[in-house]
Amino acid sequence: MISPYLIQFIVFIAFTLIASLYFSFSRYDMLNAPQWIGLDNYDKLINDPVFWKSLWNTIYFTVLFVPTQTILALILATALNQSLKGLKLYRMAHFIPVISSWTVVLYVADAIFNPRFGLANDLLLKLGMEPQQWLNDETLVIPVLVAVAVWKGIGYMMIIFLAGLQNVPEDLYEAADIEGAGVLQKFRHVTVPLISGTTFLVLVLSTITTFQAFEQIYVMTGNSGDITAAGGPNNASMVLMLYLFQQGFAFLKMGYASAIAWVLFLILFAITLVQVKLQNKWVHYEK
Repeated sequence: MISPYLIQFIVFIAFTLIASLYFSFSRYDMLNAPQWIGLDNYDKLINDPVFWKSLWNTIYFTVLFVPTQTILALILATALNQSLKGLKLYRMAHFIPVISSWTVVLYVADAIFNPRFGLANDLLLKLGMEPQQWLNDETLVIPVLVAVAVWKGIGYMMIIFLAGLQNVPEDLYEAADIEGAGVLQKFRHVTVPLISGTTFLVLVLSTITTFQAFEQIYVMTGNSGDITAAGGPNNASMVLMLYLFQQGFAFLKMGYASAIAWVLFLILFAITLVQVKLQNKWVHYEK
């Protein structure tokens, strides 16, 4: 009964993992047989300035994205956890970007951040400020990409928080009311501790999502589908997944791309391990 899943796991997951690990120690261009070169790919990574730039950009993206999305998703979930008229409509409206394709979302983003006719520059002009070259400015490109990513994914994290909020016992809020606690006190001392497990899940999922960011950056910073043009300006938006994709499929350096993939895996594994270790200090468990 489980053989279909086992076959799928062995062929498409286990085999590819082993193959990519082997390729990471090889010179492989997908046209010729891989040649074993030992640690040369990893040694090249250590001395590759673009790799370090892409790693820094990925960390910067994560530092901006994870707290912003987590806080905004929690605020939205709290607001939409009330008894309001048309509540389902509001929830659906916030979830629409999640189920929309990146192509649709990026058309909307272009209508906002396009330097020639975007709504963002129109607003700046009305406020008497200078228009910006949003995606062509090295200091603005990552924050703009983060803003679009938050808008795209916040609905999903909001639903997760909603599930956690609806599991908080009402009698605890009633007890807090009797003690004279205000709205903020109830949120801080009742809501936040009891949804800490949900918050931990959101933090882990958001972190993994940011380290795997690719499609949005590829489309928004690329030039008519040119793989090598994405990640600009001056590699200011180059992230690990995009650099991996360029090395593997634009330059056919599949061995080098595999080495990047395994470094990315080790980074994610280490971050997740740290998060799991730290959860015992702040995650509340029901007894």
